Amino acid sequence: QVQLVESGGGLVQAGGSLRVSCAASGRTFVSYVMGWFRQAPGKEREFVAAINWSGALIYYADSVKGRFTISRDSAKKATYLQMNNLKPEDTAVYYCGAVPSHYRDYGVADWYDYWGQGTQVTVSS
Repeated sequence: QVQLVESGGGLVQAGGSLRVSCAASGRTFVSYVMGWFRQAPGKEREFVAAINWSGALIYYADSVKGRFTISRDSAKKATYLQMNNLKPEDTAVYYCGAVPSHYRDYGVADWYDYWGQGTQVTVSS
């Protein structure tokens, strides 16, 4: 059974940092790109960042470029999102997902095969 489990969310003041993690199990993810999305109340799920198996290909939403860093430890089947200089508008539930790498457009949530349950990130002003 494939599982993605996020952890590391919490409450932080604006300008602070958090790192959220995603632990994968149940299959190999060599042919998958791992992505982070977020969803704020009343809004659609929004692409944040994605990384391929080797870490050679990385993509970010414009809203987080220069502040967030995605990384992946393939041996541990773990994906991380380091979030710095957090802003109140970053408040959301953060989800990790896995999409087959042949899709190419990793910002489309509908194409993801697997999702975690999400972890809440709240940034206070």
